[in-house]
Amino acid sequence: MSNNTLGAFMEEELVSQPEVWKRAIGQSKAEHLLPADGERIAVVGCGTSWFMAQSYAAAREAAGKGVTDAFAASEAFLNHNSPGRQYDAVIAITRSGTTTEVLELLEALRGKVRTVAVIGDVNSPITTLADAVIGLPYADEKSVVQTRFATTALVYLLTSLGIELGEAIEDARTAVTEPVSQELLDAEQFTFLGTGWTVGLAHEAGLKMREAVQGWTESYAAMEYRHGPIAIAAPGRVTWIFGPQPEGLDADMSRTGALYVNTGKHPLAELARVHKVTLERARVRGLNPDLPRNLTRSVVLNATA
Repeated sequence: MSNNTLGAFMEEELVSQPEVWKRAIGQSKAEHLLPADGERIAVVGCGTSWFMAQSYAAAREAAGKGVTDAFAASEAFLNHNSPGRQYDAVIAITRSGTTTEVLELLEALRGKVRTVAVIGDVNSPITTLADAVIGLPYADEKSVVQTRFATTALVYLLTSLGIELGEAIEDARTAVTEPVSQELLDAEQFTFLGTGWTVGLAHEAGLKMREAVQGWTESYAAMEYRHGPIAIAAPGRVTWIFGPQPEGLDADMSRTGALYVNTGKHPLAELARVHKVTLERARVRGLNPDLPRNLTRSVVLNATA
């Protein structure tokens, strides 16, 4: 297999994001399956889906739509196991619909609180557990490393808050096709930063680089970066911010010698750009992000081989 064919599924999927996002925006505006404004909700997921839950939760609260908490499905303090923390509804994000922790959580919540599943595989077991299903089959993926499902789910959720994403789509058209600079291909280490709803994007960008490139990658809320993590910034390393930067960070970064990426483009488009960088970094290292080491499309626990 030549390096150009490594990650063929990932490439097809990441490049399709602008058009797939347009479809999700239309679907979100037409459907009314999410909890109402003012309801107290929890959003759960595992891995990438947890980070999308974090972004949506921060955006929903910032929009004044109601208390919104995000949890890893395995660590969720919800109605069934924390009587003092009651929610009106729970949203589960899962590409495959087969993730053990998510299925077990929805089973425990059945009949106790309304649940909504945001899924890629509309034939998965989760459809029998959730009270409502938001199906995004056109965003489902073959690559183990997620790109378009995660961003499309978030686009659907952000659109439901009244957030316009036309700029994200236009910025992403360039982000997914531009050549990747040699400096980014060769970089030893990446740190991703975000603020508010983009903190989840930063965590997701870091996860992509770890999954596909097996690289040393970190992620933080941007204001936390100077409370220690900036110590690792150095020539040959990259710090990349999603959205507005904290005052003075650019000056602090210039003293480190690290490459500081702050394009001013829409944060979702910047995540799509990271997908492209990740793919090309994997290829030059002879790695296949469609089938990364030690990972499968879905974590199904206690399954027989």
